[in-house]
Amino acid sequence: MQYGRPSYGRGGFGSGIMEEFKNAFKLPDNGLMQLIFINVAVFVIFSLLHVILFFLQATSVYEVIESYFLIPASFSTFITRPWTLITYFFMHGGFMHIIFNMLFLYWFGLIIKEFLGGGKVVSLYVLGGIAGGLLYLLMYNLVPPFTNNVNISMMLGASGGVYAVVVGAATLMPNYSMHLMFFGPVRIKYIAIVYVFISLVNTTGANAGGNLAHLGGAALGFIFIKQLQSGTDLGKPVHWFIAFIKSFFVRQPKVRVSYKKSASAKTSSKPKASSSKSFGTTNANVSQEEIDAILDKISQHGYESLTKDEKQKLFSAGTKK
Repeated sequence: MQYGRPSYGRGGFGSGIMEEFKNAFKLPDNGLMQLIFINVAVFVIFSLLHVILFFLQATSVYEVIESYFLIPASFSTFITRPWTLITYFFMHGGFMHIIFNMLFLYWFGLIIKEFLGGGKVVSLYVLGGIAGGLLYLLMYNLVPPFTNNVNISMMLGASGGVYAVVVGAATLMPNYSMHLMFFGPVRIKYIAIVYVFISLVNTTGANAGGNLAHLGGAALGFIFIKQLQSGTDLGKPVHWFIAFIKSFFVRQPKVRVSYKKSASAKTSSKPKASSSKSFGTTNANVSQEEIDAILDKISQHGYESLTKDEKQKLFSAGTKK
């Protein structure tokens, strides 16, 4: 038997990982995988930093650095570190912590991506994390059982955003089934209910702050989908902010303007009349062929390319008993 050095393609193993990371941010409508890659990258960086500082006998230095990324319960401390309302939900406290969060994000995020596009997964995750952080701050600063620990508590973890995605998927497609070991196919609305109930019960335990963040994210997920079904996209500020950040890194092409008079412009300048159905109209009988065509359109052009009537048909199909 012959043994040799493993081949990982051009550039080696590390280069291959970097290429995968870059491709995740180049592919269109790939928000779900981008979130997972960012979480994993942050976890790896901080884990390596922790190991290095441990061997340098500077663990206290790591704790100080980490504290600037975790959200503090004390409001007086938080106002000096407002960015932690975002950074905390990209941090994790251990291998199992990030594994379970990313698995649930992936499983339920795929459902959101399939029916609404990857951009909605990002919106749910970010807004759910923010909602969880705000509820955590409010409860620890206003509610007596938690105020006793306000000065010694800090929080990290993606669970608030993940709960928003889980409950959002269950609100959008309540009768969608997942196959669970020992249980068989289970509708995701029941998975979400159990998921939320466990966090509610555990608000009296040692991880009370984390479970409060779960509930805040879950509430946001439900509200987000219900508002989207009524025609209001709560995720627009998230998309605007991301587009603003990307504008600093994406090179804008030079715009060339040319004018050519067309023959059709000479013949008539009268606008064509158009009509569209209201988003609130009901599509009681939506065929599977129509849904397949809508899903194909989403996969090719994204959720925003759908007409109001197509969006309503998709939601009608999702809520049909």
